[in-house]
Amino acid sequence: MISAEAFSCETLRLHPQGGAVRRILAAGIQAVEPGEALRRSLRREGNRLLAAGGVYDLDGFRRVRLLAIGKASVAMAGAAAEILGPRLDGGLVIAKHAEIKDQDVKRTGPRLETIVGGHPVPDARSLAAGRRAAELVSGLGPDDLLVCLLSGGGSALVCDPLPGVTLADLQALTAALLACGARVDEINTLRRHLDRLKGGGLARLSGGATVLSLILSDVVGNPLEAIASGPTAPDPTSRAEARSILARYALAGKLPAGLRAALEQAPETPKPGEPLFERVRNVLAGSSLLAAQAALRQAREEGFHPYLLRTDQQGEARQVAFELATLLRQAHRSGQPAPVPACIVAGGETTVTLGPDPGLGGRNTELALAAVTELANFPGVLLVTLATDGDDGPTGAAGAVVAGESYRRALGLGLDPVEALRRNDSYPFFEALGDLLKPGPTGTNVGDLTFLFTL
Repeated sequence: MISAEAFSCETLRLHPQGGAVRRILAAGIQAVEPGEALRRSLRREGNRLLAAGGVYDLDGFRRVRLLAIGKASVAMAGAAAEILGPRLDGGLVIAKHAEIKDQDVKRTGPRLETIVGGHPVPDARSLAAGRRAAELVSGLGPDDLLVCLLSGGGSALVCDPLPGVTLADLQALTAALLACGARVDEINTLRRHLDRLKGGGLARLSGGATVLSLILSDVVGNPLEAIASGPTAPDPTSRAEARSILARYALAGKLPAGLRAALEQAPETPKPGEPLFERVRNVLAGSSLLAAQAALRQAREEGFHPYLLRTDQQGEARQVAFELATLLRQAHRSGQPAPVPACIVAGGETTVTLGPDPGLGGRNTELALAAVTELANFPGVLLVTLATDGDDGPTGAAGAVVAGESYRRALGLGLDPVEALRRNDSYPFFEALGDLLKPGPTGTNVGDLTFLFTL
């Protein structure tokens, strides 16, 4: 379990309330530890498997197979294997990190094979993982139970493109959408219409098996079709909507012909109300709300006045930074929406539109960088950004810490926050300040959290 010390950085080491802030961050992550989240939603009583009101008689199934996909797949699979015990006949775990520890393998047991996919852009490993997943579910029948464990990152970790669509096509699409600031739900709408497994495709391939899917959400609003691109959920969107997203970002004429043809001609994804979903149950096992609530409980114990601002934060990172920094200054001056000392939490997922020659950073460090000038020389406040999976875009950080002194410290080191923001170069900026948060992979993923402290 992740500790408070994992969130150490220069500002939090020196600040009188730094220890309390670190404990608050750790409490949020600990609450969505995937194994614990799964155990809250799934348990076994003898030969009965219980999941959020659903009851499965394990004696009625010929085989019980497991498929875990996503950043939290290893921990979720370990907990599920313990719960299912000898009734689990085998399965597949598709994870993000190659550094799968011996204890992780022991936890999942020899019945489960663990492989690694590509992220955030799908690669050859993702393609191989998609083929393995398709093989697993295609071999099932009406007498089988498939337990799916889904978490964020699954959209890239696993891919099985439609005929005529290549891996290179998907890579080009993903890179273009990430660069232009498309929202994750828009990206996943396109992915669902270009892949055999996404948008209910996995459920459709499962040969009439009973499907129980337990889901850890990293998507704003928790729409099941968007989390890992909804492999076991009906898809409420259409091919026409997918094409409209390309038009919105002026990408329609810039992408490979095979991809455009698939969006014109491929069969529609399974829709809500279709008979195949009568044998599918999707259960939400955890989300950013759970993490935010746990962090706020810890904040109260530390003497802060807790306030949940929202869990649906979206938009361009630098615009969100302006809004949150304005709120933070207001809270310090007026005691609204929470009296000083306060801990105000917002959850969600911002986007970044990259310039022509981008540097290194992610959406959380970009948000923090944009807040540096907004909070310049404003004492008694902290703004902390945190990706709950421990990875902020292509960097090894989860986020960063901004104080009123950050601007002055940056100038003293010869750093220009305005120029760094123009170049989307947030990671080196905070690395020089010593204020990157680097807890390492947390093993979970429920999106991003931003903490606003008045002190």
